[in-house]
Amino acid sequence: MKKNLLLSFIFISPYLLLSQNNLGQINGNFETNLQSYTDDPSIDAIAADEVILNNAYLNILYTKGDFTGGLRYESYLNALQDYDSRYQGNGIPYRFARYTSDGLDVTVGNYYEQFGSGLVLRSYEDKGLGIDNSLDGVRLKYVPINGLYVTGLIGKSRTYFEYSKGIIRGADAEFNINEALKLEGETSYILGGSFVSRFQKDNNPAFNLPENVASMSARLNIMHGGFNYYGEYAYKINDPVGSFSFDENNYSTGKAIVNNLTYSQKGLGITIESHFVDHMEFRSERAKQKEFIINYIPTLSKNHAYTLLALYPCATQPEGEAGFNTNIFYKIPKNTLFGGKYGTKLNLNFARTNSIDGGNSYLNDSSSHTSNPFKSISIKDETLYFSDFNLEINKKINKKVKLNLVLAKQKYNKDVLEGKTIGEYGIISSTIAVADVSYKIKKGHTIRLELQELLSKDDATATNHADGDWHMVLAEYTISPNWFFAIQDMYNYGNYDEEKQLHYVNTSIGFMKGANRFEIGYGKKRAGIFCVGGVCKEVPSSNGFSLNISSNF
Repeated sequence: MKKNLLLSFIFISPYLLLSQNNLGQINGNFETNLQSYTDDPSIDAIAADEVILNNAYLNILYTKGDFTGGLRYESYLNALQDYDSRYQGNGIPYRFARYTSDGLDVTVGNYYEQFGSGLVLRSYEDKGLGIDNSLDGVRLKYVPINGLYVTGLIGKSRTYFEYSKGIIRGADAEFNINEALKLEGETSYILGGSFVSRFQKDNNPAFNLPENVASMSARLNIMHGGFNYYGEYAYKINDPVGSFSFDENNYSTGKAIVNNLTYSQKGLGITIESHFVDHMEFRSERAKQKEFIINYIPTLSKNHAYTLLALYPCATQPEGEAGFNTNIFYKIPKNTLFGGKYGTKLNLNFARTNSIDGGNSYLNDSSSHTSNPFKSISIKDETLYFSDFNLEINKKINKKVKLNLVLAKQKYNKDVLEGKTIGEYGIISSTIAVADVSYKIKKGHTIRLELQELLSKDDATATNHADGDWHMVLAEYTISPNWFFAIQDMYNYGNYDEEKQLHYVNTSIGFMKGANRFEIGYGKKRAGIFCVGGVCKEVPSSNGFSLNISSNF
């Protein structure tokens, strides 16, 4: 750790000195999240030994001409309870230098990269999920001819303050036909291809593990008028790495197909997405957990912003799933019967994911496992994982009042999506309604009221009950541009266990001035699953104060 600090200081200090002579520009941001934890047996919340835990980050970026250099200092003393405990201590795990010379873009150090939709490689950061799998090594980008974009990289994947044992090598090429051939017209074509390989020495010859594991993909993007089609196919050679132990001996290959079709015109937008995934989890180190994943399977569900709509989120199953997601956006014109003076926005969404034919490859790696993407889209004989049918109506009533209404029907296979014993909870069916009303009292003063209701129905064949019905109320008062005040109450009134029919009350006060933001809160948080884009983590229950400070410079 001390070595990293010294090297990073030596790395960045010349540019800090240069910036003082107006020979470059420095900017960045700082954030700290502090939380206290106290025992609360009613919600199974456990106090931290340290009482107070804290995550903090500082990003510094120096830019001059074609050169960019930067670093990120991170401090976990110790990490918040909803983060992995291996986030511990202080350090500079992210530092890089990047420059461009005669069209060649060179990065050394840490970097984030994504090939295509991420099926074979996606390196990214998401603080909310505790994810940072940046690569540490060298990356080159070059445009050899007009319309051809080439990327090559080699590095190791970051996890906490360490790096994986596997070495990642990758190359990506994207060819814009219209740009290269200087074609004009409504239709544009873009072709792409990626290759990613992991090398890791076989330290247990008894399993005869492959030391070099390759994955590859091909993609096509066609744009014509208001239409946009994107399709990608990925393949991974035999890789005994998955959510299981080696004694299951899964050496099957992996594959994934993604298709996205969108259409848009004034007042109307339609998106249709589908994917088929079979044994496509790709890791930078074998036999490790989720933190070593270096690829990404795009989720097939709407990312809901309202609490109860996201109570049972969809987690992507890279070992085997097929599904689709359809969105229709429509704006009813102004000065019509249903549009009124300001018009009305509608969003209709339907998403569903289910098992693939023959079951997940790691559960059923036999001749009966056909892994047929076309047959798997049929929902007749497949196990439902998740479905969501919802309608959202956004309406401006007048200059003072805005209204947002949502009605949704969801089905959630708790056993599969949360790794429970099959038959323990089964499929939970929910009906959710949301009413969100904003009222502008006067200039700079707005009050918002949010009412949510979730009515839940357990699986009749399950051995355990889920959490039952929920009610949520949120009141928020904003004094722009400096202050906001909020209070929220989640009430699990329909829980079958009367001792768990509890209120989860949270209050918060925020102050913003210039580039600085301060927020202090207090309350209870329920245990559950938190997801972003199909990637999820388990969050423990907690009770205590929180303080968030962020600043940009």
